[in-house]
Amino acid sequence: MPVTEAQTVAPLTALREEESLFRAAVRSFAEEAITPFVSSMDENGHFEPTLLSKLFDLGLMGIEIPEAYGGPGGTFFMACLAIEELSRVDAAVAVVVDVHNTLVTNAILRWGNAEQHAAFLPMLTKRAIASYSLSEADAGSDAFSLQTRATRQGDQYLLNGRKLWASNAREAELFIIFANADPGLGHRGITAFLVERDTSGLQVGKSERKLGIRASSTCELLLENCAVPAANVLGKVGEGYKVAIETLNEGRIGIGAQMVGIAAGALQAAIGYAKTRQQFGKPISSFQAMQFQLAEMATEIEAARLMVYNAARLKDAGEPFLTEAAMTKYFTAQVAERVTSKALEVFGGIGYTKEAPVEKFFRDAKIGKIYEGTSFIQLQTIAKQLLTD
Repeated sequence: MPVTEAQTVAPLTALREEESLFRAAVRSFAEEAITPFVSSMDENGHFEPTLLSKLFDLGLMGIEIPEAYGGPGGTFFMACLAIEELSRVDAAVAVVVDVHNTLVTNAILRWGNAEQHAAFLPMLTKRAIASYSLSEADAGSDAFSLQTRATRQGDQYLLNGRKLWASNAREAELFIIFANADPGLGHRGITAFLVERDTSGLQVGKSERKLGIRASSTCELLLENCAVPAANVLGKVGEGYKVAIETLNEGRIGIGAQMVGIAAGALQAAIGYAKTRQQFGKPISSFQAMQFQLAEMATEIEAARLMVYNAARLKDAGEPFLTEAAMTKYFTAQVAERVTSKALEVFGGIGYTKEAPVEKFFRDAKIGKIYEGTSFIQLQTIAKQLLTD
């Protein structure tokens, strides 16, 4: 039976015109504006401040925020495109955009009320970096065993505790912080709060010295009678566990995009080097063993990208994507680790030094198996869905 034009389905990797233009703009920005700072930011573990305003100017912060609030009114898929393209050059910059969009902005858009939308969305698209804080010292994979408390006092809550691993915290002006407002209810007492940086009782603590994504700040938050207006509860009191779980499900697709970008950047560097590196009188790219290795890397990246695009399209279409998001994060983290390792080997000895770009890709890739749910947690999620009737 012949396929009619109406029955033709676009390939998963086919981009709409606005998506293609957007991706090209982000790639150009990353290569031209970010590249000069990659080495120094990584070496110093500090984000180049001039890049922050440029990220806002390009419309990369709050991509899904509606035009009514000053945002570009883009899609989740476009946010993933941005994260992938930025990660090809510097995953640390991509983390800033990723957390801001796939975690904080998404959470406020979905769970925030009209007053919160009006108060916070315009600042998130124009000037204010956002941070997301769930983890604690004893609440990592077991995130809902958190000990931070929220005590109601009149028209405000007093937050007390210590949070860890808050990405973007050094630069952030707005935080989503999770605390338990009723410990007697266990995880059903957990509540999400919108906390502005100048809130009394909030202190951003030390910044972690990390293996990779070093320019992306990861800090502790110290809360001592941090007074948050009751109007700043995100969602309902006791719904924080749901806010966290469903937001992280979306965030995992963003991590997948980050891993694809890291792997693609490493492969690009490896191909360039293989074409110019001479051994035995010819470029090493002419040897079949090298060709096979590059081909294998490219194939894995393409498979990973398809998983990211599929999960992001499902999310935008309002279709279930829990399993696909977990599979995406699990697989893309594996691919990024394998590809960056092979890319480093393509460079040989120089690849093990900071003179070559691949050692940074290799270090940046490792976090993919750890944050926003470890690979073990992804496997647990996938298995649970498989075994649930």
